[in-house]
Amino acid sequence: MERGTLLVRLNRFISMCGITSRRKADELIKAGRVKVNGLIVKEMGYRIDPSKDVVEVDGKLLKSPKYRYVILNKPCCYLTSLAEGKDGKKSIKELIKDIPERLYPAGRLDYNAEGLLILTNDGELANRIMHPKYKLPKKYLVLVEGRVDTETLKNMKKGAELEDGFAKPDSIKLIKMEKNQTTLEVVFHEGRKHIVKRFMAHFGHKVKRLKRTAIGPIQLGKLPPGKWRDMTQQELKALKKALNLITC
Repeated sequence: MERGTLLVRLNRFISMCGITSRRKADELIKAGRVKVNGLIVKEMGYRIDPSKDVVEVDGKLLKSPKYRYVILNKPCCYLTSLAEGKDGKKSIKELIKDIPERLYPAGRLDYNAEGLLILTNDGELANRIMHPKYKLPKKYLVLVEGRVDTETLKNMKKGAELEDGFAKPDSIKLIKMEKNQTTLEVVFHEGRKHIVKRFMAHFGHKVKRLKRTAIGPIQLGKLPPGKWRDMTQQELKALKKALNLITC
């Protein structure tokens, strides 16, 4: 088998094509109603290469869905929503209106936060990006009020008990110390609501600016605020590998 081949479970592929749910796809497979390359397949967990294998359900040929993966640099003061903005607030819908596909954000950024968003119509990949099970790190540049002293930084590294449970950053380091503010680089793999802001507030430092610069292997780089670009194949492979979507 060629290294880097992207394989998916047969039931998932059937579901991706909009035929039915994964559970019902399993029932179709068990009933012998699914063929791969002209042969009936009844094996649960059977994997296929959507770019090469031919799949039929009840004699109907299934076509691989066309997925798109977009990187957006969300500016401050935009809603992470595909609905129209409310109360005078703008939404990211305005920034991606020239994209014909219906894409969804894989995770959120607060209205006042900025930086990297991944948008896609690949539901499986989006769910894995957001699920803490896969421990995909999200990196932020955080500007807070006040000077974060050495002792506080040491305690931040140990974690803190928030109102919804213990929170501990994957990493945290000092970037710049100024007279009345501090810039930190913080990495969390979980995505609890306002976790960075609440974590900083626990230590007495209000967040003045929050910018996400990376999600796993995907880097924001020099993409200007409000602009988007398609993810490269190399980036996509790296992301899928990080999410255990590449089997070999």
